[in-house]
Formats: sequence, structure tokens, C-alpha cells
Amino acid sequence: MLTERHLEIFVALAEEEHFGAAAQRVGITQPPLSQGLRRLEALLGVRLFDRTRGVALTDEGSLLLPHARRALAALSELREIGAREHADGRRLRLGLAPEVPARLTAAVAAAPVRAGEQSRIGVLTAPTATLLSDVAAGRLDLAVIRHPAVLGGLAAGRVVLFPTWRLSPEGHDDGAAGGTPRRLPVAVRPREEAPAAHDLFVDTLASRGRRVETVVVSDERAGLALVAAGQAVLVTADETLTAEGIERRPATDPALPLRLRVVWDPRRPDAAETADTAQLLVDTLARQAAK
Repeated sequence: MLTERHLEIFVALAEEEHFGAAAQRVGITQPPLSQGLRRLEALLGVRLFDRTRGVALTDEGSLLLPHARRALAALSELREIGAREHADGRRLRLGLAPEVPARLTAAVAAAPVRAGEQSRIGVLTAPTATLLSDVAAGRLDLAVIRHPAVLGGLAAGRVVLFPTWRLSPEGHDDGAAGGTPRRLPVAVRPREEAPAAHDLFVDTLASRGRRVETVVVSDERAGLALVAAGQAVLVTADETLTAEGIERRPATDPALPLRLRVVWDPRRPDAAETADTAQLLVDTLARQAAK
């Protein structure tokens, strides 16, 4: 097997052009250096040095030298990156569903650092289905997803509920107060982003015998635009989301809370440490929900 030591011996000998000097440079005696060179030549199936004229590179050795230097430089850089990563503390890759309001996003991302963890936080916003896949694949350490969802072997903290508001065009009566509803569709994100949570939301809307029509939007900003244009209603957990000509009322009839849950992979080597951080995030969500 080709190793970094083989490349070090080769480069040192090519640059020093002397077995004794090359051995001293790499910190070994001359016999192991010669043995290492023979193993490298056997692995590659070529002669790298011409010993009949001192220590001179063959044509094959000259071709290999720049590649060997680049490989050693890349390995050195990789070690430096690893050392910096270790010095800067643990890297925590956190995923958040787009339905999580900005206030909660900030609180969750800041929680580990405020708790004294030596962590560098990386944050990704993506649909629940994508977050679950990324956690299972090891691309994320933790994620805050919409509940319910099929976890597929992932561990999860308790479900935390957040109140929501129904945004509707000014003067619109959706029937929540007993009036005759104008049948505007409800703006929703694509079902494939969080199938189980989407179905629960729609089923809850229909539980009062109301006819439910939906219109798919890319995000809440797009939903807000449809509401302002008088073409839809929107349910959101973002207490700051509003615009001129839009009415806000609590989504309580029926109740349509945003259900959030922290997930992680218990099969990973650092699962115990990740579980502790997950509990910290759950506690943070619970405190925010109680405000």
C-alpha cells in the first residue's frame, strides 16, 4: 500500500540526491530508507532512481516528483485544517425547517454557545424531508423538523407546539366566527416537503366539515403576497409576518399549532454528545413556546 512515508522518502532523496542526507531529513537511518524506496518502486512497477550515476532520477521518477510534492502538500494542508477544526471546537451542523420563524432560528442556533459549548455552528434551512435525509446520511448533526414525520431510525426529542395566526385579506370572513365563508384557498408549501405534517394540517382544517382548498407556494413570503392580493389565506407561526391590508387572528378554530421536533442519529459515534445538545435545543424551543 502506498503511504505518505513512501512519498516523503522519494521526495527527500530526489531533492537531497544523497541517501545519508535524505535519511537524516526524514528522521530514519539509511537502511530503512533504502527499503522504503524499494517498496515504492515495487508498488509502482518502475525504477525511480538510477544508482549507477550517484542518485539521479529516472524519467519515471521525474514524472512522479511533482505529483508526489502536490500529494504531500495536500496531506499537510489537511492536517492543518484538522488542527484548526479541533482548536476552534466542535463543529455543529444544524438543520432547520423553513416554517421555523426567524426568532426561533436565532434562539436555537445560539443555544449551544450560550450554554458554554465550544461549538462552531453551521445552519442549513431545508424542507423536513430533506433534513431527515441529511441527518441520516451524516451531513447534519441535528435538525428541527415539522412533526409528525417518519423518522426511519432517527432519535427525536419531545414535540413542542407553537401558536399560529391566520392571515386573511382585510374584511374577509373565513367562517371562523360563524359567518358564511368566502372560499379562499389556504396557501401551503408542497406536500412532498413534509407529507405527514401537511396531511395533518389539511385534515385538521377539514375536521369542522369545511371544504378545504389549497394553493401551493414556495415560502411564506409568497403566501403573504397572495393574501395581500386577496387570493388566499395563510397560517403562520411567525408573529411578525404581516402587511398592509391583511388581518391577523389566532388560528384557534380549529387549533393549528406548528409542531416542531429535534432529531439526530443515535447510531453515530458521537451520539451521546449530540443527544445532550439536542436536549438543550428542545429546552430552548420549550422556553420560546412559553413566551
